[in-house]
Amino acid sequence: MNTRFLGLAAIALLTSAGGRAQQTDSLAHDHDTLGVVSIVAKRPATRRMAGAENGMVMDRQELFKAACCNLGESFTTNPSVDVNYSDATTGARQIKLLGLAGTYVQMLTENMPAFRGAALPYALGYVPGPWMRSIEVSKGSASVKNGYESITGQIDVEYKKPDEEQGLVVNLFGNSKSRMEGNIDGNLHINSKLSTALFAHYENTIKNMDDNDDGFYDMPRINQVNVQNRWKWKGDNYIFHAGATLLKEERTGGQTSQAVASSDERYRIRLSTDRYEAYMKHAFILDHATGTNIALMANASMHKLDARYGHKLYDVNEKNLYAQLLFEKNWTQAHNLSVGLSLNHDHLDQTVRYTEEGAMPATEQETTPGAYAQYTLSLDSRFTAMAGVRVDHSSLYGTFFTPRAHLKWTPNSIISLRLSTGRGYRTPHALAENNYLLASGRTLNIERLEQESAWNHGISTALYLPLGSNTLKLNAEYYYTHFTSQTVIDYDSDPSQLTIGNLQGRSYSHTIQVDAAYPLFEGMTLTAAYRLNDVRTTIGGRLRSKPLVSRHRGLITATYKTPLELWQFDATLQLNGGGRLPDAYLLSDGTSSWESHFRGYEQLSAQITRWFRHWSVYVGAENLTGFRQKHPIIESDNPWSAQFDPTMVWGPMSGRTFYAGVRINIGRSTF
Repeated sequence: MNTRFLGLAAIALLTSAGGRAQQTDSLAHDHDTLGVVSIVAKRPATRRMAGAENGMVMDRQELFKAACCNLGESFTTNPSVDVNYSDATTGARQIKLLGLAGTYVQMLTENMPAFRGAALPYALGYVPGPWMRSIEVSKGSASVKNGYESITGQIDVEYKKPDEEQGLVVNLFGNSKSRMEGNIDGNLHINSKLSTALFAHYENTIKNMDDNDDGFYDMPRINQVNVQNRWKWKGDNYIFHAGATLLKEERTGGQTSQAVASSDERYRIRLSTDRYEAYMKHAFILDHATGTNIALMANASMHKLDARYGHKLYDVNEKNLYAQLLFEKNWTQAHNLSVGLSLNHDHLDQTVRYTEEGAMPATEQETTPGAYAQYTLSLDSRFTAMAGVRVDHSSLYGTFFTPRAHLKWTPNSIISLRLSTGRGYRTPHALAENNYLLASGRTLNIERLEQESAWNHGISTALYLPLGSNTLKLNAEYYYTHFTSQTVIDYDSDPSQLTIGNLQGRSYSHTIQVDAAYPLFEGMTLTAAYRLNDVRTTIGGRLRSKPLVSRHRGLITATYKTPLELWQFDATLQLNGGGRLPDAYLLSDGTSSWESHFRGYEQLSAQITRWFRHWSVYVGAENLTGFRQKHPIIESDNPWSAQFDPTMVWGPMSGRTFYAGVRINIGRSTF
């Protein structure tokens, strides 16, 4: 069925002879009757954020360069964000920014915190790509408006808006690993002020696969239904947003039936998730001339997870409530002040069972009210300074302060310099955020954890150099993050145990990145990037390189559009350097259970898109180099032993994957 799907898509792509070209020709022949000429200036698919913070904005044109079926797959062409699998059995994925885990990146949806606690390991699969309007990635300490939790940066997802051009978009996708998806998003303008949008997503992996023949499925089967409804009212002095999301997902994986004798018990994994979200925003515009407004925003979520890892059980019902009241005013064109109050409440009801007997309930609860003030000075777009401070009071950790500052200086059109510094905090939820560790045969020990805190300092410069008839865009940046308190997962001290505990010593990361982009000729753009990560943590009394982190990263992307933009060709080469593996143990024959380091590898992906007036077809492939981690699961033939461990993942687990899809646009001029 997959071969037939790919074949039909390829035939449609190649036999569609230029419908858009014919329309362009007919328009040219009617030039005598053409009364209006429109000149459209196109924005780059990826552009720098305009304010003092260092970051990038990726819009839909950038997301179209890859399959981008969900948020986790949308960073394929981004040089700053890495997405890795956390283990080889559950499909849990995590972002890495500035060399550090995604727990230190604050996840936002439309400037409101989202996907906390138990949702974090699988959250990258909860945002379908076709729903997204853009993604903003900011690095380092962020604005205090959104809270105290950002340590390495923020990722803010903007969904398509109800008041955009009215119409319907259908996206169908399938790949050679039996994954099929269908997406629909449409909006309706009820009147000049009120509009609504409905998004629907269905995903199903028809069958599991074991390409490396280790007796375990490479990825779990995923069956997901995701629906979102959004509303917007826009008046002269009042704007209202509201919406709700319902998600249901089933993940099943583990040992294949062929890997065990009929009399033996299979090691199975099953995760059932039900998630409910709702949000609202009220904006009262008091003075249009000065941008004076008062806004109230709030969101609430309930995340229920029933997880089974062999004989282990983890159930959690997590409820979160977030609210913010803010006031903002431009006193003059140069001076802006924003002040606000916030409230965050987390409640987790958890049950964990490590053996066949003895389930243990555990409840975690925290309420944190806070207040902030932020001042921004802007001088003729040449100089911007933003300084903010928060004070919050946690019901668990007491009162703490969060200072942050950003500077941007643009002396001319060629160079721009940014500086940032600030502190961040976060409350760790050991089991909720790391429940995939229960898939390991190791004994899991969890200490009483402290609040995490860290300082982040950064400097970056952007250069726009005229070169030939085009502009070479260069960027160089350096970030230093050092922790005063941190939650550490210890893989090294004891091969039979995993310990989640508090930092005892130093922990820091140095990250240097250089990237460049240049349009080689009309329609052709080349981007190259290199990043060096030096991430070290005190483990077992020794300051060591953090395990399972690549020290070097490289990226080369090429995009070409034909003159009439009927065809688009995209290719991405990812270069992943080696890194340290956790300390191994000796087998009965005296040999080591695994190597001390993993080696570097490359991954190549490519995509061809054929654009029509109201639809497009795309075909592509991921991991064309075919590299796979040979043994992602330790002791895969003995999953009930203490040595069984699927968390030693540092590389891809699947080989070449081919895919195809179609986008159908009904009633809109653009996708």
